[in-house]
Amino acid sequence: MSNKDELYDALKEVKDRKTFLEFARLLMEDWEDEQSQEREQPSPPYGPGANGWENGTIGMFLNGAISWAEASDFGDQLQMLTEEERRQRQASANDWKRFAEFLYAGKIYE
Repeated sequence: MSNKDELYDALKEVKDRKTFLEFARLLMEDWEDEQSQEREQPSPPYGPGANGWENGTIGMFLNGAISWAEASDFGDQLQMLTEEERRQRQASANDWKRFAEFLYAGKIYE
């Protein structure tokens, strides 16, 4: 399994403080791995890094996460969700998972 798969699987499993911290640790390791790869062989300047990071500074990371949260209502309005999935998501309201999604969005959302 690639690190990317492991990170996404951990995101899907977030349900409490413990699983949130496991996800956050993997996200940090993913960032560190990308930084190491980028030192060895830099990616083109106008695209994602080696592990898919779109936002290379803390400011860009937070801007991506905030922009995603505002555009999708913290994921509740994602276009890929069916109406039933949207209702289930809003009913469950797992704040640990929502914050993990917020952090993940900081990695990938421009």
